[in-house]
Amino acid sequence: MSESALKDLNTIPPTERKSESSSKASLTKPPVDNANENLEEWQKKKSCPTLVSPPVNGNQTVSVSSGVEIGNAEVEYIESENLSDLEDIGTCLKNLLSGLDSKDWVMVCDALNNVRRLSLFHKEAMLDMLGDVITFVAKSLKSPRSAVCKTAIMTSADIFSAYNDLIIDSLDPLLVQLLLKSSQDKRFVCEAAEKALIAMTIWISPVALLPKLQPYLKNRNPRIRAKAAMCFSRSVPRLGAEGIKTYGIDKLIQVAASQLSDQLPESREAARTLLLELQNVYEKFHDLMPAATVSEQPEMGSWENFCQSKLSPLSAQAVLRVTNIAREGLVS
Repeated sequence: MSESALKDLNTIPPTERKSESSSKASLTKPPVDNANENLEEWQKKKSCPTLVSPPVNGNQTVSVSSGVEIGNAEVEYIESENLSDLEDIGTCLKNLLSGLDSKDWVMVCDALNNVRRLSLFHKEAMLDMLGDVITFVAKSLKSPRSAVCKTAIMTSADIFSAYNDLIIDSLDPLLVQLLLKSSQDKRFVCEAAEKALIAMTIWISPVALLPKLQPYLKNRNPRIRAKAAMCFSRSVPRLGAEGIKTYGIDKLIQVAASQLSDQLPESREAARTLLLELQNVYEKFHDLMPAATVSEQPEMGSWENFCQSKLSPLSAQAVLRVTNIAREGLVS
């Protein structure tokens, strides 16, 4: 810079230099007026509890008990037991689908939490629109924004606990996304998805759920197979001994045997757990069976005979190795 230029710069009053600097900085500031406008439009839904606090310096904050900061918004996730009831159910129901389909991700999160509230406190009120709601929840599960995705996962868990088998015809889009999300690298998303899958196996009857899970046991993605196998293994014991017998031990043992040679250890461990459950149930009924029936039906004899009659030689050998090792461990 020339001496004359330096001289001119030094002669500028400090106040003017400060003003010039401020004008440059203002170019990068978010327009507060626009933020306030958007917030006012969003806050028209005053009848439904909001998760976004008033703007501070143009920024929006989503309030809650545990969360993460994304851009200018801090997102927190409310556990089911901490959700409050709705003030105006009618208005909330009226605005629910438009909120779920909004392009504003904060509004989507708020609508998802209202779905959770309706599921917990007024599940009958949302029953007629449940199919459409689940479609939008599944859409949110695909969102690249983690805040929307995790809130949708928590919403899925609350829907399972509230509606049980009533959602079985609409389960597929939720199930495939939860299996995918539970296999992701983002830990907080993965953990939430696993909790939702556990809730699914608790609240949806195994008779309805097992046929939905079976196709995913053969999915090309090994992680999806593993998560599906874990759900399958958790769900079968809920049938009870009589239910397992009615469902078909022969069908279940074939499913478990196919998972023993899977690529991931989670699948193999789920298969081992399931096989031990099936062995216990089989031997319980075998001990109660009349000797005449056993002699007439050799496949209803020992566990070893049963496995060999229902499986290929290699599969039967693998199954017996697993169950014998477990038994030897218990004995020792």
